[in-house]
Amino acid sequence: MTHQPLKLIVEEPQPGAFVWKLQQTDANGQPMRTVREGESPADSYEVALASGTRALQAALREGETSPA
Repeated sequence: MTHQPLKLIVEEPQPGAFVWKLQQTDANGQPMRTVREGESPADSYEVALASGTRALQAALREGETSPA
């Protein structure tokens, strides 16, 4: 099974508010579009990373590439 290339990033748009995003990338790893993102900010980078990792694993199982 072939998956679309995805990248997990964690951003801090406001101090102490961390948001994860799954981005579909091109062949060079450059982001093309956001596929899925956290619904609400997490209190720490680690919590956002763990949530994003679970979302990435689910997206790979589902083959998800629909827009967020």
